Amino acid sequence: MRLEGKTAIVTGGGSGFGAGIATKFVAEGARVLVADINAEAAAAVARDLGRHATAMGVDVSRRDSVEAMAEAALKAFGHLDILVNNAGVTHLPAPMEEVSEADFDRVLAVNVKSVYLTARALVPHMKAARKGAILNIASTAAVSPRPRLSWYNASKGWLVTATKSMAVELAPLGIRVNALNPVAGETPLLKSFMGEDTPEVRARFLATIPLGRFSTPADIGNAACYLCSDEASMVTGVALEVDGGRVI
Repeated sequence: MRLEGKTAIVTGGGSGFGAGIATKFVAEGARVLVADINAEAAAAVARDLGRHATAMGVDVSRRDSVEAMAEAALKAFGHLDILVNNAGVTHLPAPMEEVSEADFDRVLAVNVKSVYLTARALVPHMKAARKGAILNIASTAAVSPRPRLSWYNASKGWLVTATKSMAVELAPLGIRVNALNPVAGETPLLKSFMGEDTPEVRARFLATIPLGRFSTPADIGNAACYLCSDEASMVTGVALEVDGGRVI
C-alpha cells in the first residue's frame, strides 16, 4: 500500500500504459481519476478498478477540458498528490518532410502542449500544499531516436527537458517531477510505431531490445508507482528507462 491515502490523475488512462499505471496505483491504495479522450474506455477501466477509481472524458490538448479535469479531481478528492501526464500520440513512420502539418500539430498538441496545460491547472494547487509528484511518460525515442518518426521523437525529447526544468524549478516547493522512458509496448500505438504489425516486423523490432520483449502496462505501472511514492522522496528530474536495455 505504498500510495495509501494519495490521490492521482492519470491521463490517457483508458488503455495501454495509462491503464497499467491506474491499475497499479489503485492496487497500492490510491484514489485515481482515469482521464482519456475516449470516455467509454476510461469508464471501463474505472469500473474494473472499483470504487477507488473514477473516469472522465478529457482532451488534454484543450485548456477548457484540462481545467474541467482539474476541477473535477479536486472536487472529488479534496486534494491532488500525483499527476501522471501519460496521454500521447504519434504520426505514422514517414520521411520528416512528408509528415502532414495536421499530424505534426496533433503530436505537439497532445505530447507537448498538454503538459503545459496540466501544469497551469494543477501546479498552483501543489504549490499551495507544498507537496506533489508529477510523472511525465516520455519514450526511448527521446534519447535514441528512430528514423521516420522525427517529430514524435522531438516531442518526447522536449518532454525529458521539460521534466528536468520543472523539477529544478519546483523542488524548493516540495514538488518532485520525473519521467519514464518506455520502449514500445502492447498498446494502441504499437502498430503506428512499426508502420505495420506483422510477425516479421515484430521480430525486427524485438531484435533491438536486449531483454527480447516489449514493455508491458505492468512494467510501466510498477516504475510509475515507485517514482510517485514516498520511497522516491529524494528522486527528482530523472528520466528512467524501462526499455529492456533498448538504449544501451
